[in-house]
Amino acid sequence: MSSQAVTRRSLGIILVVAGALLFILNSGVSRVALRQGISSLELTSLRITGTAVALLLVALLARRSALRPPRGREVVVVLGLGLFGVAALQFFYFVAIDRLTISLALLLEFQAPFLVALWAKFVQRDDVSARLWWGLGLAVIGLAMATEAWRGASFDTLGVLAGLLAAAAFAAYFLLGEQAQTTMSSLGTMLWSFAVAAVVLNVVQPSWSVDADLGAHVSLLGTLDHLSLPLWTVVTSVVLLGTLLPFGLELAALRFIPATTVTAIAMLEPVGAAALGWAWHEEALGAVAVIGCILVVTGILLAERSRGDHPADPVALT
Repeated sequence: MSSQAVTRRSLGIILVVAGALLFILNSGVSRVALRQGISSLELTSLRITGTAVALLLVALLARRSALRPPRGREVVVVLGLGLFGVAALQFFYFVAIDRLTISLALLLEFQAPFLVALWAKFVQRDDVSARLWWGLGLAVIGLAMATEAWRGASFDTLGVLAGLLAAAAFAAYFLLGEQAQTTMSSLGTMLWSFAVAAVVLNVVQPSWSVDADLGAHVSLLGTLDHLSLPLWTVVTSVVLLGTLLPFGLELAALRFIPATTVTAIAMLEPVGAAALGWAWHEEALGAVAVIGCILVVTGILLAERSRGDHPADPVALT
């Protein structure tokens, strides 16, 4: 592997790890908002709409070329990305956690790396090595242990179906995002896909009708219970630090490493969320969960080393 390829691969890994860390932090921040009377659907609508507005402002101020409407096949890809990779992912995930334990819902959602690997092998005809399958398998076993998904698990048929559909939508985000960026910039891809998702979500749950006092000071809960912030700052954090930046970082990572690698590394998110829940929200983290976390990291390292260079040439960030 050339030094340039190593540099590109390293940059891609750094981007997706940074995105995963921000998603992990957002799991704790989102809980603060949800405990203040904002429903999951309301928070999702605020999150996606706020991100779409922020992306529009960034494009207007810094990169107006991103405002170019999608053309030809780009329209289909962006519609699919917005409807499935953004809106449907949020919807099916919340249905899953409403009908199943959060741990089981996460375990089902993070079957996405397997779906991406299957797509790469059988549709894109990529050379997917046995090491990737072993790494993903080890990571899934570790994830089940880390989240202790068997505790209180209720195999509700609709809930399990929603969890699997969330996995499909999660895989679609990375696969469609990878395809979109062959002709579009990361900013343009995000702007138009989040715009599509925002329109859909505001039809279901108008973001302007959220019944919550955003000016009220709220506790940060758990070990940070002695601290408080205005609710609007918590929601703003969910939009900017929990959505805009991490989605953008992981989407940008697809320019340097393949979707199979990005989704494998993204499996750090539920493990990190479990650790954050222990440190911030004083949730139990037993020996089995700790061993599971180690297995997830081991599986990710194994999967990450299974692929070579990103097959596509870099695309100009225009």
